[in-house]
Amino acid sequence: MKRVLAIILGGGAGTRLYPLTKFRAKPAVSLAGKYRLIDIPVSNCINSEIYKIYVLTQFNSASLNRHISRAYMFSQFSEGFAEVLAAQQTPESPSWFQGTADAVRKYLWIFESWDVDEFLILSGDHLYRMDYSLFVERHRSTNADITLSVVPMEEKTASSFGLMKIDNGGRVVDFYEKPKGDALKQMQVDTTTLGLTPEQAQAKPYIASMGIYVFKKQVLIDLLRRHLDQTDFGKEIIPASAKDYNVQAYLFDGYWEDIGTIEAFYNANLALTLQPQPSFSFYHEDAPIYTRSRYLPPSKLMDCHVTQSIIGEGCILKNCRVSHSVVGLRQRIHEDCVIEHSLLMGADYYEPLSESSRHLTRGKIPIGIGEGSIVRKAIIDKNARIGRNVQIVNKENVEEAEREDLGFYIRSGIVVVLKNALIPDGMVI
Repeated sequence: MKRVLAIILGGGAGTRLYPLTKFRAKPAVSLAGKYRLIDIPVSNCINSEIYKIYVLTQFNSASLNRHISRAYMFSQFSEGFAEVLAAQQTPESPSWFQGTADAVRKYLWIFESWDVDEFLILSGDHLYRMDYSLFVERHRSTNADITLSVVPMEEKTASSFGLMKIDNGGRVVDFYEKPKGDALKQMQVDTTTLGLTPEQAQAKPYIASMGIYVFKKQVLIDLLRRHLDQTDFGKEIIPASAKDYNVQAYLFDGYWEDIGTIEAFYNANLALTLQPQPSFSFYHEDAPIYTRSRYLPPSKLMDCHVTQSIIGEGCILKNCRVSHSVVGLRQRIHEDCVIEHSLLMGADYYEPLSESSRHLTRGKIPIGIGEGSIVRKAIIDKNARIGRNVQIVNKENVEEAEREDLGFYIRSGIVVVLKNALIPDGMVI
């Protein structure tokens, strides 16, 4: 795998994940209480022995830069690196990234200088564990110009993805990005050719692109230089290549989830608490997920009732009830609180206990969840200050709302409290 260069696409403004992307790039969004989304593809690369990794990003990249520089420091005796390339304007290229392919094109002068055989193009907002070496080996064994990693898909969600048809040899013969109506029906295929049982094939009659590609080095360079008007891999580059190039499909049969929306992100996090074994597990010794080492103390739980939950490092919970929730780093939950079906992202720093008590006596609100508060079906972003006897329960069952002035949004019925927000005592959401 020394002959492979990985390029992770950090995504655009992350509007589907807003307001979690208000202060950070999409790949820097917190995951499972202690990780960030970018840790998934980077860890998959490391576990696949691919050590040359670039991350392309355009929006709010400060925290992503900081995380990658602190988390992924390779030996000085290897060529290994993980480096962020942020969008920049130059005299030759005065515009920002216009799409996934355009982002790679803008930095092609760096990528083509590497003595490698393949470029591995990855996405920064998917949750999965994959051995990319098997993917690359399939690409080489079929002498493919481009190989796409694909998953079988049910009709309900198929229209959100790029769909394809393949021949008996696995070659892609037709590709359609996010088809609707009749166009969607025309992309149905017999997925038993991929090894599915007749029952599974009936339930999942589509083949969807995961947005993960392997290109021969020169093929990618030629495509990007020849078609300057094509700015996106899924919508333009891949469909246009199926006729003239050997485009192969590689079936991935493990867990894979696109967590680019608030609802999908919320569901994927809470699914990690399921017993006995969640669909995606971080408890995998052969292929661990890496992140930044923080050297935090263990969490302290005093007279708490905790069920089916994940509690991150450095938390202090006192006489509270937590169920089916993920509690992130350094989170403080005070007495008589009830946390249900929620994701608490924690805090970036500790507020000294003496300062917290001073806040209470002065009428100010410390970081954390105040006494007697109830949080249900919510995402609480970092450093939020939730007062006493607050109810974050969406009692009106509102599906969508934007109340940035009050420190929260509602997306798909999920209350999202902003980073650094202050929710006053007794407020009901």
